[in-house]
Amino acid sequence: MSGDMTDNFGTYSDSAGIIPRALYQLFHKLGIDEADNSVKCSFIELYNEELKDLLASDENNKVKIFEDSTRKGIVIQGMEESFIKNAEDGVKLLQEGSHKRQVAATKCNDLSSRSHTVFTITVHVKEVGEDGEDLLRTGKLNLVDLAGSENIGRSGAENKRAREAGMINQSLLTLGRVINALVDKSPHIPYR
Repeated sequence: MSGDMTDNFGTYSDSAGIIPRALYQLFHKLGIDEADNSVKCSFIELYNEELKDLLASDENNKVKIFEDSTRKGIVIQGMEESFIKNAEDGVKLLQEGSHKRQVAATKCNDLSSRSHTVFTITVHVKEVGEDGEDLLRTGKLNLVDLAGSENIGRSGAENKRAREAGMINQSLLTLGRVINALVDKSPHIPYR
C-alpha cells in the first residue's frame, strides 16, 4: 500500500504504493485553490486486537472504537487528524506513521508487517450551488493495509511471533467471513 515513499521533487516514483499515488492524484484533481478545500489524514494500526494512533506524538496512544447510534456510524475516540496542504505533507505523515508500525523479520520477509493499518484521507470541498448557496461536500477514503497471512512453520515464527501470526490469520479469516456475509446479504454479519 505504501511502496516507495520517497518524494521525487513533487512526484512519486514508479515503485510508489497506492497511498502516495492517491495523495498525488487527489491534489492534482483539487488544483491549487486551497481556500475552497481542506484535506486531513489519520493513520491507525490494529495490532494484537488493540488500536493505536500512528500519528500521535505519544508513542503509546491507544484509541477506542465504538458505534455511534446517533450519527449511524463508527467513531474512533482519541484519534488525531492532521491537515495537509499538499501530497508531500501526506507522504510525510505516511512515512512518520510507518516508522511506528509493528514489523518483524521472518524467514519469508525481512520487514513483515505484524499489524493491519488504515490510512484515512478526508476531503472537504466548498462549492457554490446553482441557487447561489454554499455547499460543503465531504469525501472519505480509507486505504487499508492488511498484514499477510502466513504459514507459521514456513516463516519460522516461534513464541511471540507465532502468537502474532495466529492473531493475524484469525483476523483475516474473520474479515473473510464478514465480507462473505455482506455479499450474501445475510441477516447476521459476524463482526467480532
